[in-house]
Amino acid sequence: MASHCNSPAHQGKTVSQIVGLVLGPLLFLTMLLFMDLDPGNPQVTRMAAAAAWMAVWWITEAIPLYATALLPMLLYPLLGILKAGDTAPIYFNSTIFLFLGGFMIALAMEHWKLHRRIALTIIRAIGGGPNRIILGFMLVTSFLSMWISNTATTIMMIPIALAIILQMEEVYSRGDTRTFSTALMLGIAYAASAGGIATLVGTPPNLSFARIFEIMFPAAEPIAFGTWFLMGLPITVVMLGIIWIILTRGFFRIPKSITVDQGVIDAECGKLGKASFEEKAVFIVFITAALLWVFRKPLNLGFAVVPGWSQFLPRPELIDDGTVALLMAMLLFLVPAKRRKPGPSSAEAATSPTVMPPGIVLKLPWNIILLFGGGFALARGFQATGLAAWIGGQFAAFQDTAPLGVTALICSMMTFVTELTSNTATTEMALPILASIAVAMKTNPLLLMVPATLSASCAFMMPVATPPNAIIFGSGRVRIADMVRAGLAVNLIGIVVITTLFYALGTVVFGIDPARFPEWAAI
Repeated sequence: MASHCNSPAHQGKTVSQIVGLVLGPLLFLTMLLFMDLDPGNPQVTRMAAAAAWMAVWWITEAIPLYATALLPMLLYPLLGILKAGDTAPIYFNSTIFLFLGGFMIALAMEHWKLHRRIALTIIRAIGGGPNRIILGFMLVTSFLSMWISNTATTIMMIPIALAIILQMEEVYSRGDTRTFSTALMLGIAYAASAGGIATLVGTPPNLSFARIFEIMFPAAEPIAFGTWFLMGLPITVVMLGIIWIILTRGFFRIPKSITVDQGVIDAECGKLGKASFEEKAVFIVFITAALLWVFRKPLNLGFAVVPGWSQFLPRPELIDDGTVALLMAMLLFLVPAKRRKPGPSSAEAATSPTVMPPGIVLKLPWNIILLFGGGFALARGFQATGLAAWIGGQFAAFQDTAPLGVTALICSMMTFVTELTSNTATTEMALPILASIAVAMKTNPLLLMVPATLSASCAFMMPVATPPNAIIFGSGRVRIADMVRAGLAVNLIGIVVITTLFYALGTVVFGIDPARFPEWAAI
């Protein structure tokens, strides 16, 4: 998840946080007292005021993001928008269970060091010179970040990368290896963000989109894991290739005299020993979950349609991706763990009664879950009060505007706004508005909402843009000037890639006819 890096809790609030703390409720009261957006429907103004308050606090991070996400539970009943009993269930739904199940499987992978074994195995297999080593790290990082937290992935990859860098600095000078170390570190950070694009569970904005789309357009077919994967994976692959070329052939050319000692990777692999029973069990569950997600519903490959396994069940409409996530996570609670000899890396593992580690519930990111819920409640408020329709009416003049140009503009705005704000909060604020604009333009809402969601994961310039960037910058091996200039190039190329690939591929995968306004989009 990309988010703006806050100051430590023990430090005082920043100026922007203090300003936001006052501005949020002040703007809320001003809109309530002095504005009337829709004279025939006072709820529109009330909902707009509540949304403005949340937007200010989310953008400035005046209080923790998850705390701001709870505002609808307080404001909706007071403003007459929704009853508390109707608002609360919005915060916990099948999308949340998809996130929880996927996250539990990811935590099991981390607990038994399976992600480290996967990483080292792939890197050793690719081998070769410095450029290929960088590519290997990027492939591993992107693959792991499709399924587990990009923060955890980056933290896990850093020690392996530093071991190689330090070994090279013993042979060559630090100055001679600077381009290699910079490219390697940036490659890891950028691959962590790009990898999350590929799957619904890869990054929170993707899941936010899936649920907000369902809330805004209940008559539409819900977004399935496999459908998103068919579109997201090619974008991830193209972005990885471009990033690798930009880093190794553009900004940070590595001297041909520099070589990498494969013994470092071999030594790291040797420390892992043979794969344990627990690692094998988690790996089987992980692969099974991925296959069940991808092939749950029919996949439109353009030239053929692959049938989904849920079609063979009596009531396929009752099964969703959250069902699969919980089923596979629950299996790990049932598989007993075989005790291993205590050691530096397995002392905790030796005490685990089952393959799923004990105390798993304490490690789940409940702050992100609350943030999800706040975004879902915001979208529901937009729809229930008529604010979505009102916003759409303000953009009625854009009905004849070319969707491709609007999509490119939206991608640009989302890419650069999320350099300084939480990508999840920004996505949750933007998607209901974009849905309304799409309806006003009489264009398929997916043409605006999906590229915006994808662009939220493409913040590569600033250390504060996303945790992987911050972690890499904190290693001391990357100068901010290098991150900004390389990141700016990747940002700009990412806008073009997402816009063009979505129109070329996404329209086929999602069954979008750009020239036709779908019936389910009438809100």
